[in-house]
Amino acid sequence: MQQLAVFGGTFDPIHWGHLLVAETALHQVSLEKVIWVPTLNPPHKEAALFEHRLQMLQLAIKDNPAFTVSLVETNRSGTSYAINTLIDLSACYPNTHWYWIVGLDTFQTLPGWYRGHELAQMCDWLIAPRQLGGETITQSKLICKQVEQQLKEQSAIVHWQLLNIPLVGVSSSLIRKFCREGKSIRYLVPEAVRSYITNNNLYSYKSE
Repeated sequence: MQQLAVFGGTFDPIHWGHLLVAETALHQVSLEKVIWVPTLNPPHKEAALFEHRLQMLQLAIKDNPAFTVSLVETNRSGTSYAINTLIDLSACYPNTHWYWIVGLDTFQTLPGWYRGHELAQMCDWLIAPRQLGGETITQSKLICKQVEQQLKEQSAIVHWQLLNIPLVGVSSSLIRKFCREGKSIRYLVPEAVRSYITNNNLYSYKSE
């Protein structure tokens, strides 16, 4: 049975932090592949055009044969739910033990997801600690155990582990802010992504 991981997100834009998380997951649990799933229409927030985000993602991962992009989200109309994503991917990749890569703050919301108690048990969860308020690993574990308890109250069992990554204080929102302010984003994103952002005038006031 192969081991694959889903890494979903807006990736607006993808940055070195995302890549570090995926690479860590790849080796920490011996994954065959990390499947990146860019969100088509992210709920509750505006984002750059899907075509731009997809192109940047493909540029960023092209040198890693263990990374691949799935366009499964583009085949579905209406609201996109994570459980549907995993069901569709399972049809494409049978006989698979699934993992889901997610940030700690997102994992906290899992009990409230659409059919979250079902999804929780369909894969193992790889949690990326976030540099929010200087949380320690101990605090991160405590948060994950609280989620575990909430799901248990919904009669669901969740298997999770924290990814052993150095905390990198870079985020997509920070990169967008720097672009709006005309600051350099060199070394925050892969050079090919930086060039793409510059050439397409993404995230600057002129592009809004």
